[in-house]
Amino acid sequence: MSRPVRHFLDIDQLDTATLRTLLERGLAYKRKTLADRPLVGRTLALIFEKPSTRTRVSFEVGMRQLGGEVVMLDAQGTQLGRGESVGDTARVLSRYVDVIMLRTDSIGKLIELSNNASVPVINGLTDRSHPCQVMADVMTFEEHRGPITGRIVAWSGDGNNVAISWIHAAARFGFELRLACPASLQPPPALVTWANAHGGRVSVTTDPQAAVRDADCVVTDTWVSMNHKDRTERINLLLPYRVDEALMALARPDALFMHCLPAHRGEEVTDPVIDGPNSVVWDEAENRLHIQKAILTWCLDVQAPL
Repeated sequence: MSRPVRHFLDIDQLDTATLRTLLERGLAYKRKTLADRPLVGRTLALIFEKPSTRTRVSFEVGMRQLGGEVVMLDAQGTQLGRGESVGDTARVLSRYVDVIMLRTDSIGKLIELSNNASVPVINGLTDRSHPCQVMADVMTFEEHRGPITGRIVAWSGDGNNVAISWIHAAARFGFELRLACPASLQPPPALVTWANAHGGRVSVTTDPQAAVRDADCVVTDTWVSMNHKDRTERINLLLPYRVDEALMALARPDALFMHCLPAHRGEEVTDPVIDGPNSVVWDEAENRLHIQKAILTWCLDVQAPL
C-alpha cells in the first residue's frame, strides 16, 4: 500500500512534532551530520511565477547537494502562460519529476496544484503565506537563543504573507507573537483567533512601541511588494513602523533582529539595525538552504541517517 503524498503547503497544516523534525533535520544538514546525497535519481521542478533570489538559489543548490536534479520553469516559458490549467500541469509534471515547488501570487494555484499532483508540492511563497521562510527564521532564533517556546516575537509593519506564517508558527511552537500593523494592513482577525485557540499567544496592535517592548526578537519585511501600485501611500502609512535604533532599544538588550530580505534600507529598517550586532539576517538567508533540504527529504520520505 502506497503512503500518502507529503505536501509542504503551510505551517498550520503540520503538527508540532513534524515541524520539530524538520528543524532538527535542517540543523543536522547545517552541521553536516547527515548522510550526503540521499536524493540521487530524484528530480525537483521549480515553478516561478514571481521573481526570486533566495528561494531559487536555496532550492536549486539544496537539491543538487542532496544528489538530485533540478528543472527550472517560469509561467511564460511553459504552457501555464498560454492557458493550460494548473491541474493539468500538475498531472503532467507528476509523470516527469518527483517533487514540485511553486512560487506564485495565488494560494488557489498552490491548492489546485497539490490537489492534482501525485508527487509532493512545496509552497515557495503565495500571497497568503511563506512557510519555508518562517521555518528558517525559527531555526535561526533557536540557533542563537535556544527554544522559541515561551519567548516573545514582535512584528512591525505590514501584516503580509510572512506575518501570516509567523502567526501559524506561534500556534505550533507556543510563543507569544505581537503584531504592530496599521489598521488597514492587519492580518485576518479569524486567523488570530485560530492561533490563540491552538496554543499561540497572538495579539495585534497599531502601536509598534507596545509590540516591541521586552521582545526577544523583532521582525519586519519590505513595505512595497511587486504587486503594489500605491508605493507612496504605503510608505507614508508604514513610516511609524520602521525598525530603527530607538524601536530596537525597547526590546530586550539581546533581542535578535530578523528580515526575510530583500531589504529596502531606510524604509522598513535602518542601516544601524540591519547591520548591527543583533541582526541575524544573513544567518536567516543561509538557513533557507538547510531547512529546504530538510523539507525536500521529508516530502520524499527519504530517511537521512546520521
